[in-house]
Parts: sequence; C-alpha cells; structure tokens
Amino acid sequence: MNKIIVANWKMNPMSIEEAAELARGTDMKKVVIVPPFPFLSRVKDVLKHAKLGAQDVFWTDSGAYTGEVSPMMLVKLGVKFVIVGHSERRNYFHETDETVNKKIHAALTAKLSVIFCVGENKDVRKKGIRHAEEFIRHELQRGLESVAVPRHAKSIIVAYEPIWAIGTGDTATPNDIETMAMFIKEWFRKTFGAQNVPDVLYGGSVSGGSAHAIAKCGGIDGVLVGGASLRAEEFKTIVQNFKV
Repeated sequence: MNKIIVANWKMNPMSIEEAAELARGTDMKKVVIVPPFPFLSRVKDVLKHAKLGAQDVFWTDSGAYTGEVSPMMLVKLGVKFVIVGHSERRNYFHETDETVNKKIHAALTAKLSVIFCVGENKDVRKKGIRHAEEFIRHELQRGLESVAVPRHAKSIIVAYEPIWAIGTGDTATPNDIETMAMFIKEWFRKTFGAQNVPDVLYGGSVSGGSAHAIAKCGGIDGVLVGGASLRAEEFKTIVQNFKV
C-alpha cells in the first residue's frame, strides 16, 4: 500500500459526535484514521474510503488485563491497522522493545497491519548520525525479534519518529529524514531481502506547511500525522502532497 497517510488523533476529540464529523471530513483514499478506542465503532460506520486503525494493542486475545484491548477485539470492530511502539507509549507508559515485540507478534497473528514506530531521542542524536542509526537498528532488531518478516512483509510499515524533533523547537531537515528512511530500508534489504522492504512513514510534527518537502524525500512513502490530523482542511493539504 504505497503512499499512506495515517491520522493519529491521540486522545482527541472529546465527543463521539466530533469524532464522526472529523472522520467524514478526512475520509479519503490512502488514509488510515486512528481514533481513540471509544470512537472506533462510530468512525468505522462513517468511513467509505479511509481504513480504520487503532492506537495500541495488547499481546493476548483475552484474560485478566484491566484496561487492555486485544487484537481480536480490534479485528471484530473492523480495524485493519494498529500503531505499535509509538514514542508517547514508550515515554509515558514505559513500553520496552520486548513489549513492542510481543504486540507486533500478536497483531500480525491476528492479520492486522502493524505501523511499527522507531526513533531516537536528543541525547542519541547529539552523538551523531552513526549513533542514531545504531539506535534505530537496535529498535528494529528487538521489535522484530522472531517475527517471520518475509511472511508478513506486506503487513509491516515502519514509522520513523525523530523524538528530538517533536515539540522541541528543533527541526528534522529533508536530508535528516531521507538519510534515516534509506537506512531503515537498507537494513530490511540486507536482513530480509529486497522483496521484503516495508513502506517507511515520517512522523515528526507533520503539518500542511512541511508536507511538500517531506513528500519529496527519498525513501518516504507517507506520513504519520498527529495534531494536524485534527484539522480537516490542513489534513487534506497533507494528503494532496502525497498523491501520485
């Protein structure tokens, strides 16, 4: 699925009516809309063109896990994609490479497509690009440990989130973005073969103003959009920049 735009609404909006209205306003082909769990069913009813995604998933199908949502629950709601390892989950909820790996295994077993997030923080980035690449390589290896990537290649998407460039005042340049996207694709090519290279998305404070430059970056197949996905007209601008 080349050129994919993912709308991660995070913990927004505040009502089911607002969620339905926003879904109608951003319901386009090549788009995956990812609302909070309480709005999944309503948003699914609204969508005619976009696919439905979830913001997280647990690693077993049922059990005594208060507050968690299983892969099969998502499947039964019509979810097609799930975000795993988002930087906010790693930061605020202390998700590790090990838990990310368990979630990826469970999601793929349930035939969900995984949007696997990786990205380095400011301390790592300050040490230079080679340190940043080594950090990303480690996240990829640990997150995909024992995953049969060739069997699931079409169901794995990687989202590169440079944590150092999100809400910090620093900006990832097109060269920064392209360099890491190409590194990720080359790692898959060397590790799993040329036929198993995933789409790579960029997720770093994407806006209507930055989308054109990001779309021109080599190795980038789309974007993971946060705040701008809550503004229908701006989100449409982002999607237009990735139309081919």
